[in-house]
Amino acid sequence: MDYAIKTLGQLRPILLGFRKSAGLTQAAVAELLGITQQSYAQLEANPASASVERLFKVMRLLNVELRMSQASSAPGSEPAQADTSKLQRHVPATKKAKTPPAADHTGRTPKASNLKQPLGAITAKKKRENW
Repeated sequence: MDYAIKTLGQLRPILLGFRKSAGLTQAAVAELLGITQQSYAQLEANPASASVERLFKVMRLLNVELRMSQASSAPGSEPAQADTSKLQRHVPATKKAKTPPAADHTGRTPKASNLKQPLGAITAKKKRENW
């Protein structure tokens, strides 16, 4: 069965349907991918936020292929032209080079734990799965 996907919101029910038609649970798919069930559930709940690489891994596992075709336009109408007049080019700001902390009177540089950081800069690291 072929499905035309025109919005990111359509990904979730289609992936869910292919998984269920393959007779697989989220836990089974996660095990085959080598990840936790929670990680797969997160991908399935919001596939629009997943990388294309991860989506392709799931599609390969579910034996689903991606096909692209040009949408046909209504008879007599001209193809839509992209309006680029309102687009602005994004130029990333250059990063300042970090200077090492100054040495104290003993000639030693302070340890990272002794450097003061704003409260917002301290964050807990999440364990990320590499798949």
